[in-house]
Amino acid sequence: MRTTSDLIVDTLTRHRVSRVFCVPGESYLGLLDALHDRDDVDTVVCRHESGAGFMALADARLTGAPGVALVSRGPGAANAAIAVHTAQQDGVPFLLIVGQVPRDHLRRDAFQEIDYGRMFGGMAKWTAEVSDPARMAETLLRACHVATSGLPGPVVIAVPEDVLTASCDTAPSAPQPAPRSAPHPDDTARLRDWLGAAHRPLLLAGSGIERTPGGREALHAFAEAWQLPVLVSFRRHDLFSNRHPLYAGDMGLAIPASQLALLQEADFLLVAGARLSDITTQGYRFPAAVRPEMRLVHVHADPAVIGTHFPADLGIACDPATLLRILEDPPGIPLERATWINRVVSERERISRTRTFEVHDGIAFEEVVARLGASLAPDAIVTVDAGNFGAPVYRVVPFEPPQRLLAPIAGAMGFGVPAAVAAALRCPSRQVVCLVGDGGFLMTGSELAVALERRLPLKVIVSENRVYGSIRIHQEREYPGRTTGTGFANPDLLAVGRAHGFNATHLRRCADLERLPELLASPGPEFVVVDTSLEAVLPARNPPRVAD
Repeated sequence: MRTTSDLIVDTLTRHRVSRVFCVPGESYLGLLDALHDRDDVDTVVCRHESGAGFMALADARLTGAPGVALVSRGPGAANAAIAVHTAQQDGVPFLLIVGQVPRDHLRRDAFQEIDYGRMFGGMAKWTAEVSDPARMAETLLRACHVATSGLPGPVVIAVPEDVLTASCDTAPSAPQPAPRSAPHPDDTARLRDWLGAAHRPLLLAGSGIERTPGGREALHAFAEAWQLPVLVSFRRHDLFSNRHPLYAGDMGLAIPASQLALLQEADFLLVAGARLSDITTQGYRFPAAVRPEMRLVHVHADPAVIGTHFPADLGIACDPATLLRILEDPPGIPLERATWINRVVSERERISRTRTFEVHDGIAFEEVVARLGASLAPDAIVTVDAGNFGAPVYRVVPFEPPQRLLAPIAGAMGFGVPAAVAAALRCPSRQVVCLVGDGGFLMTGSELAVALERRLPLKVIVSENRVYGSIRIHQEREYPGRTTGTGFANPDLLAVGRAHGFNATHLRRCADLERLPELLASPGPEFVVVDTSLEAVLPARNPPRVAD
């Protein structure tokens, strides 16, 4: 007998889903049973629902297909909420499938019952509860379409446990072709004229570029043809070579005032595939809200993203990579543009230099990051957890496609380790490096059990200073000398690494960094604990010097 669960699995595979992440629960045993004999779907058993969700998001970033997490009702769904929020903030296609209470218990305040439409309605792009097996094919088709179209995001589907085991003869639905829109010829001609006339143009590239096969290549060709300095949006450094002479930097957390002042001199800003959110716009100052100081053209696949905070002089709702390919042949470039490019790129190079610190409480993590950046494999995948320890990664590491950076736009701690596990599962031949603070590691570090089980050669670098660093920095600024709730004790992290099958190494002083390239090149799993300086990051304590 075919069940609704069989239909779910068949439909997911037709939508290019080949791996699901789960923490088992009695409310979806039927779905687990449907996965039992499937060799076309890898079921990854995780240790916490947040880890399962984060793994699904990282997998979606690498494949373009929806990431899928399976969780049980109530506590399981609540634990997975962080992944729903992260998917919404990061614009990642994600399906959270929740086993629900039986149909005849619905809305009776049953054991572990939650109304998921109310719970996730403000975060998810769509929520659904399927009480009729005949509606499952329709629901899944819509769910996959909503999750992947326009601005991708999370969809939550709750399925009562007796619906999952009910007989269902409905055929699985094949994916519907993604709707495509093309720019109007008049808009293309106007944009071409504006690009050709701009003396101080900038191109801001966002995640919409990576969703189209060949998007990075299209961005590279377009920027070179038009000689446009390229900025990348928050934590999207892998969209464009950071070594390219047109790379102008990233719009990350609080870029230096000197760089912001220079960028504000631009007379033309082309936004391709990015949302103009608070961080990317530096608190709605670049461009200036509400009326931008420069001519603004915003290109995004989702028309709802255009004009939300800044009225664009021209808004084009289409795949940005497609538009860039159309415009690859420029009529001519103003001579003044070369001077502008030199100014913008020189500023980026100045602030990207590695700094040195005179500290007495460990290693400044920026020096670890500098060694890492020089030692990465050409196709490395780097996952970075949230936290102050990661700040120099985005400024110092020269990412270059096909290298990938997986970091949470939402700033969700605990992302780093699960994301690395998912990346190593998806790309077993590539070097996968996880950078994580001790606070974030203790949130989801147990997902290293999956790496142990699957024998994944992860390289995990833990920054240990026994402090929630980002919060301590804010606390020191607002309440100098009055630190409460930001320090903590750790277990023996080296022992934790060894317990999960890793070769464990302790880096205590700068001289120990000589070992880092060797550890990164090791064929096996490596777990590196760095005694990280807190002095190096606290405000106004120890100003760094730029290395020669």
